[in-house]
Amino acid sequence: MIVKYESGQSEPIGTVVVVHGAGEHHRRYDWLIKQLNMEGYHVVTGDLPGQGQTEGKRGHILSFDQYIERITSWLIAAEADQLPVVLFGHSMGGLASIRTVTQIDERLLPDMMVLSSPCLGLVNKTSKRKNLMAKMIHPLKPDLYVKSTVRDGTGTRNQDVKNRYATDPLRTKTITLRWYMELLKAMNQAFDDVDHFPDVPLMITQGGDDLIVDKEAVFRWFNALNIRDKSYKEWAGLYHEVINEPERNEVFLHMIGYMSVTRSLQEQKQQKGHTVR
Repeated sequence: MIVKYESGQSEPIGTVVVVHGAGEHHRRYDWLIKQLNMEGYHVVTGDLPGQGQTEGKRGHILSFDQYIERITSWLIAAEADQLPVVLFGHSMGGLASIRTVTQIDERLLPDMMVLSSPCLGLVNKTSKRKNLMAKMIHPLKPDLYVKSTVRDGTGTRNQDVKNRYATDPLRTKTITLRWYMELLKAMNQAFDDVDHFPDVPLMITQGGDDLIVDKEAVFRWFNALNIRDKSYKEWAGLYHEVINEPERNEVFLHMIGYMSVTRSLQEQKQQKGHTVR
């Protein structure tokens, strides 16, 4: 599933690949997509396997590689515009974006990345006893549905967004054991492979009062990165979905500012005959 939103500007300046998080779908990013279009960016996006309007069992994957394959297809579609490519991933979509850039061919790497509260650790961790039980049952019943540790209403303080999400028919409310085990594995791999993260300019925008993702884990991963251009912005008082918070205009302006400065620096390097990455 590939969906493209054209900028409409006479001279578009880039293409942003938008990767949604767990339990949601790309239409939850309509506001962000509209803002990006107005700034001159095309947007390539879609729904991840088992989410939104995709086929297959809800909240279930056979492997996290399915997410990597889907995001790779979006990056290929974005490259066709022959414009700078930005990879934006939120929460689990941020984790999937991290795993993608460590796996794909260098020729498909984006020109920069923006991660919104990437899922590199959970606030409400499952107990060791339950994790052990999950490991034992998982090989026998991988498609068994289990209760998510994420509590309703903890994603954002924006009441309008909360109300719409509560009644969203495309929302995925449950997860399977396989999905959960693949998530845990992917989070561990993100830390294990941190030295293999490509030298791509990266900005992380993180909610300071995130009730879903462990912001300390995000900061540990960020500090472990050995790349030339990395930026971390924590928004005091904001919940997990920083791009949906009442202060989202400020968050977006910070994000677009980083993208503009990074794009300008890359253009200057190209003009001087230097490689961008």
